[in-house]
Amino acid sequence: MPHRIRFLSLALLLVTAATAFAPARAQLIAGQDYRLLNPPRPTASPGKIEVLEFFSYACPHCAKFYPLVSAWAAKLPKDVVFRRVAVSYGRPQWMNLARTYYALEATGDLKKLDGALFHAIHEEGKNLFDEASIADWVGKEGGDATRFTAAYVSFDINSQTVKADQLAEDYSIDAIPTLSVDGRYVVLSPSQAEDELATFRELLVRADQVIALARATAPPARPSHASAAPAGGAKPR
Repeated sequence: MPHRIRFLSLALLLVTAATAFAPARAQLIAGQDYRLLNPPRPTASPGKIEVLEFFSYACPHCAKFYPLVSAWAAKLPKDVVFRRVAVSYGRPQWMNLARTYYALEATGDLKKLDGALFHAIHEEGKNLFDEASIADWVGKEGGDATRFTAAYVSFDINSQTVKADQLAEDYSIDAIPTLSVDGRYVVLSPSQAEDELATFRELLVRADQVIALARATAPPARPSHASAAPAGGAKPR
């Protein structure tokens, strides 16, 4: 079994265990379990409950969260859409990695290289923070370096990275990884446990509860804007 598949399979088991055994509140508490967005923000997924993950490849916490949230997202109900928002908070190196996310998505290499990029930066210590280094890495990892470079410098990718940071500002996202639900709720992180993975598992349980809340309190149909969230995930915690 390929390493990546084993990795995600283990994460899936961890998320399943978290759902089964993590303590859940009988009733969510505003300001403690979630933050209400008022007014609600437009989403890019009409007729669906849209979950956004704000993240950065440069964030070590996002790297740890990645296998858990990936396995969790793969099991979401059909009425839920999961999208990622790669943010930079104006940091040049983070901006390069946000462009990388959207460029890989545009070239079709994201699925192949997504987790590998986290691993290269945080486990292998590779310095992948500028266009040349990233493009070289993409080619060596089996991606299309030529198409990647063309996408990376394109107007469309630049626009997506700018919109991602604007979205994070609009949602008042001051730490990553952070999840939002349906343009109405920002899921608040549980108290930091000694084991960071335990905190992340509890966060996903809480996200499931907020999704249920969003489903139960669905407002009348409101306009949806395709540009509300860049296709597809700051400051570290």
